[in-house]
Amino acid sequence: MKLTEIIGRRLLIGVATLLFVSVLVFVGTEILPGDVAYAILGRGATPELLQQVRDRLGLDEPLVVRYFVWLTATLSGDLGTSLANGTDISTEIARRGSNTLILALSTAVVAVPLAVALGLLAATRPGGAVDRVISGASLALISFPDFLVAVALVSIFAVQLGWLPAIASIRPSYDLFDWIRVLILPVLALVFTILAHMVRMTRSAVLNVLSSPAIEMAILKGVPRRRLLMRHALPNAIGPIINVIALNLAYIVSGVVVIETLFNFPGLGRYMVEAVTNRDVPIVQACAMIFCSVYVLLNLAADILAVIANPRVRYPK
Repeated sequence: MKLTEIIGRRLLIGVATLLFVSVLVFVGTEILPGDVAYAILGRGATPELLQQVRDRLGLDEPLVVRYFVWLTATLSGDLGTSLANGTDISTEIARRGSNTLILALSTAVVAVPLAVALGLLAATRPGGAVDRVISGASLALISFPDFLVAVALVSIFAVQLGWLPAIASIRPSYDLFDWIRVLILPVLALVFTILAHMVRMTRSAVLNVLSSPAIEMAILKGVPRRRLLMRHALPNAIGPIINVIALNLAYIVSGVVVIETLFNFPGLGRYMVEAVTNRDVPIVQACAMIFCSVYVLLNLAADILAVIANPRVRYPK
């Protein structure tokens, strides 16, 4: 099969997955307990007002009709308005989404190079002291959930030492130093959460390549260890490394909900949690589709990059 055919098939699978995810998101929000009209009007709502709200929102329409109306509007970029305060959801998502993007990119800039470097360092002397320390620390980090890591960081650096703020609030007057100071704890919490998986996969992938006959022949010929790792082992192990990096970057975007809520960070994750509390269904649907779409697209990108990085696909016989 040609490379273009493989990539085309992956893209079709990605589109089908997104459509399936949209069905799950819509149905999942529709079966939430409670009445949307009653949640909007409150306890003083009369039957007449409740019916007016249901008619305005189309809540009495069949589920299939409402799904296609919602999907068409979402694909056209119309995310609707908030049921709680009537604000435009697209505008609010653009504002909060930029904060989440900054948080995610800052985490990726720190975590990805550090994970690859630690994985390579552990693979240089497998079974040695450095390898045991890195592997043990990675295994310990995997055992801790993100909220526990965040609480521990706040307890140490914000409560006991008082070096950093426990609340990651953002103000328009903040300069670069203020942004860095606010982002340190949330970024560290996310880095510690995703670092271990990438370190272990990098180490495993590099060691797997180092055990191949071609690398063993290069070792017998006296190729320096550093050159062997950087020019031979790492390029051939890039496929699984890219996959695990993409999976963890996808986790940053979706798992950032917990971190943003704990640090009161004004991003998409906290926006969705507030919408769930207020039963603001359009916001929940929009945020859920964004998180799911990013997750699917990052996995799709990792799959395509892994295919491209495979020489047996690039240069078929």
